[in-house]
Amino acid sequence: MTYVALRFDVDAADGDAWSDALIDAGALAVDASDPRAGSGDEAPVFDERVDGEPRWWPVSRLTALLADGVDSRRLLTRAAALAGRDVPDAQTWQVADQDWVRATQAQFHPIRIEDDLWIVPTWCTAPRADATNIALDPGLAFGTGAHPSTRLCLSWLRQHVRLGASVLDYGCGSGILAIAASKLGARRVVGADIDAQAISASTANARLNGVEAAFIDVDALQSGATFDIVVANILANPLRVLAPALCKRIAAGGAIALAGILVAQAQDVVDAYARWVELQAWRVDDDWVLLAGPRRPAFAPDAAR
Repeated sequence: MTYVALRFDVDAADGDAWSDALIDAGALAVDASDPRAGSGDEAPVFDERVDGEPRWWPVSRLTALLADGVDSRRLLTRAAALAGRDVPDAQTWQVADQDWVRATQAQFHPIRIEDDLWIVPTWCTAPRADATNIALDPGLAFGTGAHPSTRLCLSWLRQHVRLGASVLDYGCGSGILAIAASKLGARRVVGADIDAQAISASTANARLNGVEAAFIDVDALQSGATFDIVVANILANPLRVLAPALCKRIAAGGAIALAGILVAQAQDVVDAYARWVELQAWRVDDDWVLLAGPRRPAFAPDAAR
């Protein structure tokens, strides 16, 4: 079976309208990308919005996948009417069918975090059988070990999790940090997220790895519960907003690690936590930094409310 691809560029303000209209008009799927990627005009998009609304590139390239035999011009005209936009110039080409699962799997390989800590897709053989190997497949939830901020968190946990420690993974995504903490010797591990899909994916991944960890909605965290380690791999703006809520979860003598922060954003995050935590840059990876530090001795959790 073959498919037809239909591609054109839209302004950021039209991204939602066009992608929804293409699906409503009969497209099987719609992909968005930066048409200037790899050039000096590339526009990185780091979704910093607390309201959860996605951002689009200033100019976004939409590629719609159509079933073979579909009249691409008619579908595009219908989509334009649904979106309330003019019919754009578009490119079309044939896409041959293939083993999409195998093609997707071929893009992913075991990821070395440390010599003795690896992320291993389930279809791969672990490079080191004697290492701490986390089985994890790329999926919808953020955090597969490929992003610098996730690698930073895993390395930090490798060095700081002590046998019997308690760990809170706030914004757990795929559960990778909670799973790592458990495999590294943590006794009580909790992952919390606002996304039900993330909680479901994390639970499944923990089961796959044979570890004990609880994954819950952030609102279900027990009042007054504190942890030896709090780790949050989100983004700089939400981390600033969450400073009081996260700091009250740090146990006496405990520490916090924050990631998803660009180097240029680090000082603002440090300032947001200064009242409760002595944050310092622990390591930088490709312009992303992990900030970490101990709870201030005089800090009482109730003061963070």
